[in-house]
Amino acid sequence: MRLFYIDDSGAPQSKLIVYGWIELQASGWNAALQHVLDWRHALHAATGMPTNYELHATTFANGRGRPTGTDWDRHKAHRSAVMVDAFHTVSTLPTAAVGAVFHHVSPGRHYHAAKAELYTGLVATLDARLTAEGEIGMIIMDGDGTNPSYRQAHRELTLATRSMIEDPVFQVSHMSQLIQLSDLVAYAAYQHILQAPTKRAMWNWYPDHLGEVSIIGRTPQPMDLP
Repeated sequence: MRLFYIDDSGAPQSKLIVYGWIELQASGWNAALQHVLDWRHALHAATGMPTNYELHATTFANGRGRPTGTDWDRHKAHRSAVMVDAFHTVSTLPTAAVGAVFHHVSPGRHYHAAKAELYTGLVATLDARLTAEGEIGMIIMDGDGTNPSYRQAHRELTLATRSMIEDPVFQVSHMSQLIQLSDLVAYAAYQHILQAPTKRAMWNWYPDHLGEVSIIGRTPQPMDLP
């Protein structure tokens, strides 16, 4: 069975929607989580950042929060180095791959409706790949489960033939190391597509540090909506 840890990025202001994910074999879950925990312990030893401090990309990468409670926190270069180190950790997870899809919301289209449609398209695409490869899969999603569109996307799959089993399993990010890393994947994909002039250092995070293990190619994949 293949596990998919999925998170979103983007903003109504940019008209961009991104879903990024980490996927791994369930049989490799123990080793993958241990790999992440070993990294978090090493990060704590090097910087003083607690192992349970939530790495939320938008907050952490942009210099907000006090992850160590020291002057270290004031230097964005330190945070960028941690982000790159996190991507290296993701790229070396046992049995793992990453991916990201995005959509530019057209004028006049409702952003949140398009976001739900993009997730539906992603689930259908992952389900088709699982079926073609003779596997089953399950999605672990950032959130509390109150948005009904995520469950609906799964229930639109044909029950008799679907390979993505069950509704998504929701996990709040501060309680899951792998969800936090999937947030970093989604954010790296978003910055690669957005290419904001003030965040040039982030533009190539995805292709440079995740491209080798990206199952959809070295760059995020555009997805059209109906």
